[in-house]
Amino acid sequence: MPVDISAEEFDGLVDAALDGIPDELARLVQNVVVLVEDEPPEGEPDDLLGLYDGVALTERDGGYDPPLPDRIFLYRGPLTDMCEDLEELVDEIRITVVHEVAHHFGIDDERLHDLGYA
Repeated sequence: MPVDISAEEFDGLVDAALDGIPDELARLVQNVVVLVEDEPPEGEPDDLLGLYDGVALTERDGGYDPPLPDRIFLYRGPLTDMCEDLEELVDEIRITVVHEVAHHFGIDDERLHDLGYA
């Protein structure tokens, strides 16, 4: 059974997960916006929890000047559907935030899996 939570409460959990990123890493995250959507876009798997849309820091050259911010998406529907209670949802949001921020730093899915964030 999905976790029943309002959009505002969900956004608060996302904010708390972002606040949990260590300051020394958070300072390196620049020109990134975090967005919450109800569901993944058409063509993406229905159970997609999050998505990083941008150019990883490791792939930028010295002259890289992005016209728009990179984006991290979190998908409320799949996250609430997969969790049985609020505690599990808090944990899955934290894992998803770390996972997508790690992509910003150029860490791939294989390494994230090794670290327990896949």
